Amino acid sequence: MAVALLLGALGATVVLLASGRVWARGTAAVGGGSLPLTADGRAVTGLPAALAIVGLAALVAVFAVRGRSRLLVSGLLALSGLGAALAAVLAADDRQALDAQAARTTADTAARVGALTHTAWPYVTAAGAALILVAGLLALRFGRSWPAMGGRYERDGSPRPRRAAVVDPDRPEDLWKALDRGEDPTR
Repeated sequence: MAVALLLGALGATVVLLASGRVWARGTAAVGGGSLPLTADGRAVTGLPAALAIVGLAALVAVFAVRGRSRLLVSGLLALSGLGAALAAVLAADDRQALDAQAARTTADTAARVGALTHTAWPYVTAAGAALILVAGLLALRFGRSWPAMGGRYERDGSPRPRRAAVVDPDRPEDLWKALDRGEDPTR
């Protein structure tokens, strides 16, 4: 349980941090020169960061639910890790974000980025997402035996029988409390 919790939290942290880093660099031709452009992971694809947040919520929910609900939430945790990893890997060599930025910067809709380079941050994001996936798979496999939040404060829905409080006639506060409850303190 501790391993899954640690892997899920670490994976989500890595995804959120790595998706904010620069994933691609390039230059746009402006007039007679060139303008350097960069795009972070959230500009390229916002899906890994969004799925990491879903994974964090599912990680917390795994410990709050029991039975079939835990199985469902564990599956959601695993799927969020898988989706974030696939989104990061598929967007690793994407150039659309930089082309859109070049078009905006140069005010030319046909502008394209030249000298395009990609960093390793998409793959770091995918590695963090793989940790979320492993946490989800661990929860799917071993989650049935993990403890759940206690049902100490849960009610079963049946009405509770009211006990009449013992009234001590020598204590005035007991007499007043009985009156507040609608009881006859002289009985």
